[in-house]
Amino acid sequence: MTVETATLDDLTVTPREVAFPGSEPKTVRLALDEGDEVPAHRHPEREIVVYLVSGRLDVQVEGESNVLEPGDLLRFDGRDEVSPKAEADSVALLVLAPRSDEE
Repeated sequence: MTVETATLDDLTVTPREVAFPGSEPKTVRLALDEGDEVPAHRHPEREIVVYLVSGRLDVQVEGESNVLEPGDLLRFDGRDEVSPKAEADSVALLVLAPRSDEE
């Protein structure tokens, strides 16, 4: 395994930017302006962790509201429908890990 580093502040070209392209687990910087949201979707082959760096983010998982403040972590099954909405300008780090064999 090669050691790689990235800086979130350098990942600013698009709202969703992959930190280490082609590497697992998939690591994404998500930046949303206040009021922006990502339509409901699923990642069925993944387990997901969201870490809120800044702002305030309401992450709807299967219709249940999970409001995150800076420093909060949220973990959920990628088979669940998810839709994040920024309640303030927000930056989050998402780790989308391949589904483990252990349930």
